[in-house]
Amino acid sequence: MPRQDIEGSAARAAALRMLDAVLRRDETLEHAAGFATKGLPPADAALAVAIAGETLRRLPDLDALIDSAMQRPLPEDAKARTVLRLALAQKIGLDTPDHAVVATALPLVDGGPRRLVHGVLSTLLKRDRLLDDEPPRLPDAVARRWFKAWGKDVVMAARRALASRPPLDLSFKAEPVKFDGVKLAPLHRRLTDAGKVTSLPGFAEGEWWVQDLAASLPARCIPDDASRVLDAAAAPGGKAMQLAAAGHQVTALDRSKSRLRRLRENFTRVGIEAEIVEAALEDYAPDAPFDAVLLDAPCSASGTLRRHPEVLYRARPAVIEQMAEVQHRLIDAAAKLVGPGGHLVYATCSLEPEEGEEIVTAFVERNGDFSIDPIALDIDGIAADEAGWLRILPGMLEAQGGLDFFFICRLVRKG
Repeated sequence: MPRQDIEGSAARAAALRMLDAVLRRDETLEHAAGFATKGLPPADAALAVAIAGETLRRLPDLDALIDSAMQRPLPEDAKARTVLRLALAQKIGLDTPDHAVVATALPLVDGGPRRLVHGVLSTLLKRDRLLDDEPPRLPDAVARRWFKAWGKDVVMAARRALASRPPLDLSFKAEPVKFDGVKLAPLHRRLTDAGKVTSLPGFAEGEWWVQDLAASLPARCIPDDASRVLDAAAAPGGKAMQLAAAGHQVTALDRSKSRLRRLRENFTRVGIEAEIVEAALEDYAPDAPFDAVLLDAPCSASGTLRRHPEVLYRARPAVIEQMAEVQHRLIDAAAKLVGPGGHLVYATCSLEPEEGEEIVTAFVERNGDFSIDPIALDIDGIAADEAGWLRILPGMLEAQGGLDFFFICRLVRKG
């Protein structure tokens, strides 16, 4: 059998292209998968994404393992190192048989150091155990940063969160009468081993949409009596759908035409209506102020590591600093659209204080007519801290499957 025709090689080649796009070109795994898996059967495409994701979850441990079998370490960006990474990730995380690990790795280095890759794999696969039972290590720079901000326990909880793929959370338009899954909050169900999302009951009828429980919290912080509500960074639409389903008159704003296209598709499937506006928040000039504005601001997304492990390598200090500058501008722009006595809910899916606590603290200091309105939600295990804001940290609801990591603060304007 020709090397390129070995069963499963196409999926591994696609995984290699994804890893190259993420680690060398700073792309998201989702975007990289779009071109890397083009033309593959669905099963092969899914396998490629699983291999790339598993590799990114375990990268520091995989590198240490590879280095332990070599006298002279390979360069960080060497193709052979990446091939070894994805080969070992299959063995460790996907229980791929040894012969398949080797057979599908070698074609990826045709014309290159095949003997080296074969030798390293042969050496490592003879070991009784490749890794200990500790959860995956974080990149050193990330571990140091989060240890300084949150302490050892949170770093360990983040490592445990990284170890496995998260469950599937659904948000409902109305409380379901009969639906499998665990209810952790109103209008919510959590599923494990859900299978194909579009095959779940109620999908075609638009009864629900996929949304991590943590991502649903910002919309839950909008007061019930707020009539006109602006979702200031609305796409892909989960929070705007929550607000509309709750009876608010919603304006969904986003500057991205392509993201708004997806939002419209989601709204159509679910059967929810809202005013949809394509504009930059800083340029938006409505006819009247809003009773409440929700700003789930663009950020480093470091809090989404459970679903997007590549953020550990994309959310670098320079990116965090750049996004914080954007957030300062956006929260000021959002505040201008809040009427007297109205509310502003600011949120980011980030574990970085620079994108959460520091943004709000600086905002309140320069905007004397706004103050923090303490958040209280009827969800066990989720509560505001003494400052009144919500900081969703690794470890919260861990026994129930965990959450993405968010910062959420509700501010009220003087009447």
